[in-house]
Amino acid sequence: MFNFKKHPKALPFLFLSEMWERFGYYLMIGIFTLYLKDAVDGFGMTEAEASDLYGTFIAFVFLTPFIGGLLADRILGYRFAINLGGLMMGAGYCLMAVHNITALYVAMFLVILGNGFFKPNISSLLGNLYNNNEYKQHKDEGYNIFYMGINIGAFVCNFFGAALYNMLGWGAAFLAAGVGMFIGLSIFWMATKHIKQVDVIKPTSPNDLSLLKIFGLVLFPAIGFGLIGYFLPTPLVGSHSTDAFLFGCIPVIFFYGSLYVRSPEKEKKPMAAMLAIFSVVIAFWAVFKQNGSTLNTWADRYTDREIPASMVSTMSSIKLVDTVTYAKDSVVVMDNQFRVKDKKMKEYNYPAYFKNMPKEELPKEGDNLFLFNTNLFQSVNPFWVIILTPLILAFFAFLRNRGKEPSTPAKIAIGLFISALSCIVMVWAVQATENGTFKASAWWFISSYAVITVGELFLSPMGLSLVSKLSPPRITALMMGGWFLATSIGNKLSGVLSSMWDGYADKSDFFWINTLFLALASALMFLMMRWLNKIFKEYT
Repeated sequence: MFNFKKHPKALPFLFLSEMWERFGYYLMIGIFTLYLKDAVDGFGMTEAEASDLYGTFIAFVFLTPFIGGLLADRILGYRFAINLGGLMMGAGYCLMAVHNITALYVAMFLVILGNGFFKPNISSLLGNLYNNNEYKQHKDEGYNIFYMGINIGAFVCNFFGAALYNMLGWGAAFLAAGVGMFIGLSIFWMATKHIKQVDVIKPTSPNDLSLLKIFGLVLFPAIGFGLIGYFLPTPLVGSHSTDAFLFGCIPVIFFYGSLYVRSPEKEKKPMAAMLAIFSVVIAFWAVFKQNGSTLNTWADRYTDREIPASMVSTMSSIKLVDTVTYAKDSVVVMDNQFRVKDKKMKEYNYPAYFKNMPKEELPKEGDNLFLFNTNLFQSVNPFWVIILTPLILAFFAFLRNRGKEPSTPAKIAIGLFISALSCIVMVWAVQATENGTFKASAWWFISSYAVITVGELFLSPMGLSLVSKLSPPRITALMMGGWFLATSIGNKLSGVLSSMWDGYADKSDFFWINTLFLALASALMFLMMRWLNKIFKEYT
């Protein structure tokens, strides 16, 4: 499928390391909100509470790469940072197996810090391998192959998570995430002889800010601003945690602006291009990262997950069946938008799957329904990545051979537009189910993900490649941290958007908002295209 001879020898090792690291992360994130909302074995949170915590968590997961990349660049080196981050993440996943709210927050903290050391530096290390002229022209393809490794792990993990949850509970699934992380680290150690030559701590120049200055200008002010946001008398954007995060981002954003101003004149154009693209792609992550919140809710409550009778035995044998029992007295009186009519009653006091089933289709008292586990739907996106990546690479190669391959900025703009179309598929899904009055076919969910995955493959791996191509060598990790900062802000906005789900009487309006958000971002990229392409031609 891929000719690895055209790529550095370390690529297969980094491919497998990232595959197992993402196995752990996506196993954990696929069950996270389900665990939070579980009233029996979880924490019984409402949809809004779980979405807010989820958004805050994944936002910080992608905010810490700013610090982790900087420390790796200046002090730690890439390999040490990656090993440190992997150990912290593995420990955090394992700690999530302890059912205690304090343990959960400590575990989240370890994952947040660990990802900050791991994520930007393995991407930067990969980019360094392609700086050699022998491999330079294959960099985009290398990042696509690397991205495919991420998604193989993300696809497989949910089957393990579902089976372990069904057999042993949430704790076993979280422990499996930790084991996956440690396997990934073991493979990374095997790559040492192939990567040590590009693990170079970059010397600072007179134009560089010292670490102490950066921490003084960014880290400490970010903490101070975050505290101001958290303790505002009335939340400005949904919740105190959201305000704290957004306020905390202000000094970080200011830092990137000052970094641009202080940079030598020859570095300003590529930095301006990167910062402009970072700003626009926030919209993509705000919509895409609803896969663990809003779309998880759609799969759990609105999608027909019943297993055909002919498959029940097979699915049960591999422990991928979620069994729910119908009991009339367990069903809270709801309206057709899943809102509790009696505001004093908690929404989670009943089997959620029965809420929008027609009376004539409800089981008899005490009967069971056999359902696909909700988190299996988290494998739909990585499945499409695995299937579509070779096709899109072949498509780009076809265009390249004819001198018509789009530039990296053009690919990102097209990716945003295609992603907007995926939201329209969900609008149609809402309309086909009469606004969620009855169950939707799983094909709506699968089709929507097929479309957004094409957009993702045009955009996400291109972002990593973009930073590696345009960034001045002395601040590569810092600029990679900027890409992840944009991802982080988008992730938090995904939680903000998801927490508003219950407020939309017509669910198609929710997806129209997402469509508009992405369409505007795409239009902005196309408006900047001539300027961006000119910079790319000059600096790559």
